[in-house]
Amino acid sequence: MPLISDPLLPWALSDDSGTKDSKKGVKRASSKRRRSPLKVVNQIPKRRRREIEDASEEKSSSPEAWSRKSGQKNHKIERRTTKPGVVRTIPFDLIDTEIGESWSIPITVVHGTRPGPTVTLLGAVHGNELVGPQALTFLQSSQILGEGKAIDAEVMAGTLRIVPIVNLPGYRRRTRYIPDGRDLNRFFPGRDGGNTTQRIALRLWEHIAKTSDFIIDLHSAASGRTNLPHIRANLAHPPSSMLARAFGTEVLLDGLGPRGSLRRVSNEHDLGCITFEGGGADSLDSDAVQVATYGILNVLRYLRMIPGYPSSPRFRLLASGSIWIRSDHGGLLDVLAPVGSVIEADEVVATVTDPEHARESVEIRSPGRGLLIGMATHPFVTSGTPIGHLLPLKRGLSTIKSRLDEDDVLMLSGVLEDPIWREEDTEDIDLESLDEPSPDGWTSVDDPMLEEEDD
Repeated sequence: MPLISDPLLPWALSDDSGTKDSKKGVKRASSKRRRSPLKVVNQIPKRRRREIEDASEEKSSSPEAWSRKSGQKNHKIERRTTKPGVVRTIPFDLIDTEIGESWSIPITVVHGTRPGPTVTLLGAVHGNELVGPQALTFLQSSQILGEGKAIDAEVMAGTLRIVPIVNLPGYRRRTRYIPDGRDLNRFFPGRDGGNTTQRIALRLWEHIAKTSDFIIDLHSAASGRTNLPHIRANLAHPPSSMLARAFGTEVLLDGLGPRGSLRRVSNEHDLGCITFEGGGADSLDSDAVQVATYGILNVLRYLRMIPGYPSSPRFRLLASGSIWIRSDHGGLLDVLAPVGSVIEADEVVATVTDPEHARESVEIRSPGRGLLIGMATHPFVTSGTPIGHLLPLKRGLSTIKSRLDEDDVLMLSGVLEDPIWREEDTEDIDLESLDEPSPDGWTSVDDPMLEEEDD
């Protein structure tokens, strides 16, 4: 499946696979091939399936610039330079203007000491989608980024660029849109002399996206809904197919992407680009944050930019078709099947009641068997409101059911471990050695009136 023909990529971290770096003591990845996870293909036409399979098997040579023979050079964004082995945060103006707000966003550049690809991570292209900013903030924490950590510029190959908040004005206003009311992710590659959104899209395209080799764009569901963490990609585009599979999550949705979206335009310029979807707008879904963080590390390991093996899910669910379950009535929604549930045909997924007609209620039933990859979270609905996003299941049901919890909800591989950004060194304090008096209002441990209370 690798995009690169050489099993040990030309920017790999060590010439001697399976050995330890004497300076860092980092275990190197072995060249031994690992067993691929089971694929479960649903709702993909045979012709498209062949295109996807061809893309997954296509091999290509690496650019000469990624070869160790070329040596690592400085990395530049506009006129700002980052030297090899350095982590630097630089400002980038969304708008080129002499007066007024230019909306300067921070870009963290992790420039490795060895040549390799440039991977760009983007969050909050839609300003009210917060899973991306949170995941990319955690990715820069001292538990993940730094000397001897998972991402270490001194041993890394290639360049990692982290942009936690792309749509800064939308983020500040807690809205999806740019201040002119337009959706940034419908106006790439932008236009010189156009409206505000087109100008921002052009600067991002020319200076950030176009200068990348691979792009991971982190998103959440629109307001009033939540998404099961999954990847959307053009699986017939080899670089994007490779990224999607390397991410290491179970659900991959095949598609070109909307017109004007960063993913679609990037693919048209033969840049590998995938979209992560997880959680909902104006909220933080901890599972989605964790899947996004682990998925990014998986990609970096697969590309041999950082040491270690990428983890693989037990299966991959490849799909292109989906169904929206909609309400035919208005009122207040009571969701019975959470996102990630496997439901059967005609199963009740929600009910709708109307306080103006208190004795009446209606049931919303599933049109078929499938996996709920999206679900409404807003209680107010009208006739036609989407309630659930259903991925029909036609094969591999027993495999999928083996990964369900006691509530019949899919257990995603990325959330089974403790978040690595919470792994901190904790100092134990011996209270008996403290001689200072207790502050007012504290009860002594010797007080016989002291009783334990429930949290």
